Amino acid sequence: MTIDTSPLAVSRREFGLAFGAAIWALVAPKFAWGAQRNGSASIDVAALDRARILRAADRYLNEKPITIAAYSSPRSAGGKHDYFSEGDYWWPDQDNPNGPYIRRDGLSNPANFVDHRHALIRLSLQMPALAAAWKLTKDKRYASHAARHLRAWFLEPTTLMNPNLQYAQAIKGISTGRGVGIIDTIHLVEVARAIPTLAESHVLTQVETKDIQKWFAEYLNWMTTSPPGKEERDAKNNHGSCWVMQVAEFARLTGNQEASNYCRDRFKTVLAPNQIAPDGSFPEELRRTKPYSYSLFNLDALGTVCQILSKPQDNLFTFQLPDGRGMRKVFTFMFPFITNKKSWPHPPDVEYFEQFPLRQPSLLFAGLAYSAPEYLSLWKTLNPDPTVEEAIRNFPIRQPLLWI
Repeated sequence: MTIDTSPLAVSRREFGLAFGAAIWALVAPKFAWGAQRNGSASIDVAALDRARILRAADRYLNEKPITIAAYSSPRSAGGKHDYFSEGDYWWPDQDNPNGPYIRRDGLSNPANFVDHRHALIRLSLQMPALAAAWKLTKDKRYASHAARHLRAWFLEPTTLMNPNLQYAQAIKGISTGRGVGIIDTIHLVEVARAIPTLAESHVLTQVETKDIQKWFAEYLNWMTTSPPGKEERDAKNNHGSCWVMQVAEFARLTGNQEASNYCRDRFKTVLAPNQIAPDGSFPEELRRTKPYSYSLFNLDALGTVCQILSKPQDNLFTFQLPDGRGMRKVFTFMFPFITNKKSWPHPPDVEYFEQFPLRQPSLLFAGLAYSAPEYLSLWKTLNPDPTVEEAIRNFPIRQPLLWI
């Protein structure tokens, strides 16, 4: 995918930013109570999550925004405003301590630099919770504090993050940054989803809203045109799914219909045919050392893609290939193993197997899309707030009130 940078195209994108903001100002209030009914399946997320949301938001009111600019690593090839992380499964070589790192799949190196990742995850926990609290209560304290996070990360020159991930998931002695690092910004997906929720509060000026959308438009452009972005786009596993999930939501925020259409087509022509096996499993995830959590993670990524991009006339939840493969088959495959993990027929994950399943958002989305009350009933019993870092990191959609 390429994005036209001619003056006419730039003008169209600027119009898209303004148009997207105007549309969201109109439609966001219509979804204020988070209740959704579809056929025989219904759920009132606002009632279910009210206490949970307000408990978290009240705590976050006391925590000031902290961006990546507050932390640095001598191993980063970037500057103060450049996001930096290191490949999880890369370790010092005991036989060559000063040489390049070596890979140990599934085993995270605790000595890696993770401060930027933690800051990003903290943003993704706090800002959407505050936006959800505003949506529930119309208490402007929540909206104002959510806006402080947005200004710090995307507007203020001394604290903002540059709109690229050129230095993400670096490997000492091998690479200063890799395309696979783009998966780190899955934690901006719900932040992007939360931004239009604040429209009615007027805590952001029109100029601020447009400038935040411009940041996401620039990041979207980098994701779709840079060599690392194209590399991640073409990944065969959950990385490719997460690229589409991010591009789809950032395109939605910025009014980029071209990118939205591209993602819809890529789901049908690349992700579904190349990732879904005839039995509904994900072969690329099953061959990893964490097959269970990776399968759940990819299920959530693809389920979120369907939630973002589906339209009445083009429902990705019900899309299927000529041989019957599609998301319905995926959910049919995974549902029994979410219900009863002990029935999982593959090896257990080498780490954190006991932390999953969580309250997987894909289960909620599918329960509504398929009018499947059994999906919704199971979803309500699962843990919505993991406390283990690895589980939090692989669970970026935490505020369903913002999604349905």
